Amino acid sequence: MKRAFLCLLGFAFILSALCVQTVASEKAYSWYCVHEKEHRRPRIDPSLGFIEELDGYYIGPEKADEDKVIYLTFDAGYENGNVERILDVLKEESVTAAFFILGHLIEKNPDLVLRMAQEGHTVCNHTYHHRNMAKSDKETFSAELSSLAKAYRDLTGTPMASYYRPPEGRFTRENLVWAKEMGYATVFWSFAYPDWDNQKQMSPEKAKQIVLDNVHDGEIMLLHPTSATNAVILRDVISVLREEGYRFGSLQELREKGSSEEGSLG
Repeated sequence: MKRAFLCLLGFAFILSALCVQTVASEKAYSWYCVHEKEHRRPRIDPSLGFIEELDGYYIGPEKADEDKVIYLTFDAGYENGNVERILDVLKEESVTAAFFILGHLIEKNPDLVLRMAQEGHTVCNHTYHHRNMAKSDKETFSAELSSLAKAYRDLTGTPMASYYRPPEGRFTRENLVWAKEMGYATVFWSFAYPDWDNQKQMSPEKAKQIVLDNVHDGEIMLLHPTSATNAVILRDVISVLREEGYRFGSLQELREKGSSEEGSLG
């Protein structure tokens, strides 16, 4: 019996042809997407249709018109000099983005959080402590989101935007249920690249190529603003995307489109 149980835990991933979700147990998932060629939109395995049912998003809805949109998002847990540089570029380029923040940023760099809000960015919930929420019970889950939302409101005097991103993309179906009950939409991503390790930053040229080679309509782009490489390439990325006819949309727009169009998960 013990050996059978260990074998069950060892079955660690489900692989689709398009997006991959690693399964840690029967109910726990770790989200990531396989990059498609020729700017095709990634899709998820049909078994994860519950994400859409529970107000979850990883890509914008497919559209028949010519409007090409990117939803630019950042996971911001701390400042190392590059978050401010990213904000400088966004301000100079008149681009607003969504920042999923942690309690540490509010505690140590409240000025940056205030700046995000004042400059029109959507400030969102990434939990207070960046724990693995797939292992949490409902009380812990609620406390992580509520404590961050309270800290943000105490700092800014305004409510935190009702968007949640699971730390490291780890989640369960129950997590999405609980988030929805709290009024949150859960926002995953359709593009990310290895930019989070400050000791393993790739060259700006390589990073920019990866970002631009994988652009697709309705993309929810995940970047980490602590990346020195991202701070260097962001202006060029924005410029090229605009030249290619893309604009930058908001999560509010994404949510409104997703609720009004069937098949919002692509």
